[in-house]
This record gives sequence, structure tokens and C-alpha cells, in this order.
Amino acid sequence: MRVSVVATVYNEGESIRGLLDSLLAQSRPPDEVVICDGGSTDDTVAILETYRERLPNLHILVAPGANISQGRNRAIQEAAGPIIAVTDAGVRLDPGWLAALTTPFQGLASPEQPFAVAGFFLPDATGPFQTAMAATVLPLPQDIQPERFLPSSRSVAFTKATWAAAGGYPEWLDYCEDLVFDFNVNRQRPGASTAFVWAPEAVVYFRPRTSLGRFWTQYFRYARGDGKADLWRKRHAVRYATYLLLLPALLGHAFAGFFARWLGWLGLLAGLAVYCARPWQRLMILGRELSPWERWQAALWVPVIRAVGDLAKMAGYPVGLWWRWRNRHRPEIHWRR
Repeated sequence: MRVSVVATVYNEGESIRGLLDSLLAQSRPPDEVVICDGGSTDDTVAILETYRERLPNLHILVAPGANISQGRNRAIQEAAGPIIAVTDAGVRLDPGWLAALTTPFQGLASPEQPFAVAGFFLPDATGPFQTAMAATVLPLPQDIQPERFLPSSRSVAFTKATWAAAGGYPEWLDYCEDLVFDFNVNRQRPGASTAFVWAPEAVVYFRPRTSLGRFWTQYFRYARGDGKADLWRKRHAVRYATYLLLLPALLGHAFAGFFARWLGWLGLLAGLAVYCARPWQRLMILGRELSPWERWQAALWVPVIRAVGDLAKMAGYPVGLWWRWRNRHRPEIHWRR
């Protein structure tokens, strides 16, 4: 079956070559590559043009103002292949990525059959800060429960028929659009825990944010998308309860308690250990190339990164809820119905 790789880009002049070069290095070359540019103001499109002769059937679409969902939908509409593999700018593909992502389709009786494959992504981090960022925010393969995994559209494949049945990517969402798409894909197989076949060898390498400011913006937007799409209510409620009720109570007891202040401090230390346990465990794996001093630096960055990410989510989520309430008359935002 013919396989089309699609991606959206916007002002990716500094990173787009990494994606294109890794597409050229695929052990199973794509039959077609369709890239939709959202109106870049840098040299992204000019760089794409230089790859026309090296990448077979490279199609470049320019859609100024298109968000990620609109760009993906436009690229998929233009794609000729019945199988669509989706990735993002800013990633580097493992040479075996497309082969691993498309192998499960070999037993497919018809491209009209609902079918999807979940690939994976790993951090492409350097230095203590980026390694700490990766350990804090990105899962490792052993963290994944395949029957519950909702793949990022950095690494996913599906039949074009599945995309159409799911209603495409939700164009009213600017972030978290791939999660809503995943939920709609899962609806195509009622009664099954997931519609996605797990392909952990289909790996892309993703570079974490390089500063706390960029990380704040990223997680603010993610949480705003959660609010717009009405996702993860319980998770956000637990976060607010932790920071606005439990943490102040422990701090008050530790600093101003008149009886057994040590219980307050014990609670704070226990909370910190629980809060950072899994990131510190991942750091032991991801930080093997760091020096001992750099590993200590990374370990100290973990609670800072966790706190900044949580505060960004707490700021972004109500913004998304407010947007949802103001747009409650729009039928497409009630996507669960």
C-alpha cells in the first residue's frame, strides 16, 4: 500500500533540515511527502524547495494562518496514499521509523478498514537542563500501557478512511488537537480498549524546551487546550487542590505550627519525594552520559521544572474553560456527543 508522510510547519527554518534529512534516511522510504506550511515568515519554505529533487514526490502546500489541525487536514486531503503517517517539524526520525510504523498494515485486508498505529517519541536532549526537562515531562517506553496510550501526532499512522471517520483533526482546537483526534479514532472500534496498535520501535526524537520561559508557554498552551476541549477535569482538580489547599496547609504547619512542626516538614519532604520520584528515576536512565556534577544539577532542576509546568497549567486551564464557555453555542466543541 502507498504510504504518505504528512507534517505541518511554521517558522522551522532552524530545525526543518533535521526532519527532511531523517526522511531521506528511512529504511522504508515514503512514497510521498506532503508538508503544509502555515505561512512561515522565515526561510522554511525556501529550505523545503531545496529538497524537491532529493525527496520523491515532495508536495509543499502553503496555507497562511492555518493552525496545526487545519494544516494536517489539508495535507491529508492532498495525500494520494491510503495510509497516512504523521509527524512534526522539530523532530528527528529514527531510520527505521516508517518501516516500524507501517509494518502492522501489511496484514490489513482493505485500506477502508478502521486501523491506526501508535508510534513513540524519545528525548533528544543535551546538558543537565534539557535532560532534566526530558526526565520530567516525557515518558519512557516502560511507562506506557499500550491499551491506554493516546499517541502524539509526532509519531502515528492510520488509514485515510480512519481519519475521515474520525472527522479529521479538530480545526477549532489549536493545542491538544491530537488527543481529541485519538479519542475519535478509538470510537471507530467500540468495545475495544484502543484502536491503536502499539509500535514502540517507530521512534522519533524530540528536543525538549531549552528554557523555563519557553516551557511555561508550551504548558500554558497545552492546559488552555485542555480547557477548550474539556479534557482531564480530575487531573486539573487534583493539581489545584494540591497547590491551593494541601501545600499551604503543610507550609503553615511547618513554619507557624505551635505543635509538632516536624510533622509539617515531614509532610513537605514526603510530598517532594512523591512529586519527583518518577522523574528522578528516569534521570538515572537518561543522565548516563552526564558527569556526576551535571547529574546533580539535573536532579535539582526536576522540582523546579515540575513546579513551573504545574503553575503554567493552572494559569492556562481556566483561560481555556472561559473560551469554552464563551463558545458553548458552537456544536463542534461538544465533540463527545
